[in-house]
Amino acid sequence: MTKLSEDDRDKLPAGKFAEPEKRAYPIEDAAHAKNAKARASQAAKAGRMTKAEEHKIDKRADAVIKKD
Repeated sequence: MTKLSEDDRDKLPAGKFAEPEKRAYPIEDAAHAKNAKARASQAAKAGRMTKAEEHKIDKRADAVIKKD
């Protein structure tokens, strides 16, 4: 996975995030999308995120993974 600098992250459009309203979980490529799925799973298991939120992130990340 390529390193995403703070400046590069700030330049990403909201549509390149699994949670665009929060600008959380960048999914600009397959590697970042896979990472977003893993982090969402961890957050859901720890109780910091609902299963519905995890499903939403997985769905958006899967679309990116499928494209690449």
